[in-house]
Amino acid sequence: MNAITGAYDWLTTGANWQGEKGVWHRLAEHLYFSGVCLAVACLIALPIALYLGHIGKGGALAVNISNVGRAVPTLAVLVLLTLTPLGEHGDVPTLIALVLFAVPPLLTNAYIGMREVDRAVVEAARGMGMSGRQLFARVELPLAYPLIMTGVRSAGVQVVATATLAAMAGEGGLGRIITAGFNLQNTPQVVAGALLVALLALFVEVVLVVVGKVFNPMRGRSGVAR
Repeated sequence: MNAITGAYDWLTTGANWQGEKGVWHRLAEHLYFSGVCLAVACLIALPIALYLGHIGKGGALAVNISNVGRAVPTLAVLVLLTLTPLGEHGDVPTLIALVLFAVPPLLTNAYIGMREVDRAVVEAARGMGMSGRQLFARVELPLAYPLIMTGVRSAGVQVVATATLAAMAGEGGLGRIITAGFNLQNTPQVVAGALLVALLALFVEVVLVVVGKVFNPMRGRSGVAR
């Protein structure tokens, strides 16, 4: 209980939010890591998954390889990358490790979303004379959109939570508040840092839910929009 009240005192102390070691600066670093990694992971995973889902070939192998990658701990990947020549390039190992961590849920959800589109609807659209590109853009992608966004939300929340590992490699982010708390044997600071990460993950989840609803291509279509 003292840790909780101590964390509240730590969070309500203005000095802890200011300066290069303050919460605002660490929060900006954390958002930078998370945003860049999620964007890069989307650029890598979504085109591959959507294309494989559209043609219906090779996707199962890609998903299985991606799922195997989930079994490898992110911290282990980060340590290995740090020991390679990439470790001499600042935050590159951290960014690569987080991107690798974000790719599996994006790849899996997007591919499954495309393959779970009702085949009767696809055949009906093809029978109407739609080309492959029109079929992809007007039928498959809109219907797969909810599952694609589920993958984006899952990857986003996981990246925010896992970006705390950047502190292990000497990088910034909210994880530095937690590691500093351990080093100082300051339990309230550790709890405060963990609360900040949890709140940020919830905030990102809510933002992505809103973004998903706003940009839903089925939005406003009666009987189908959610």
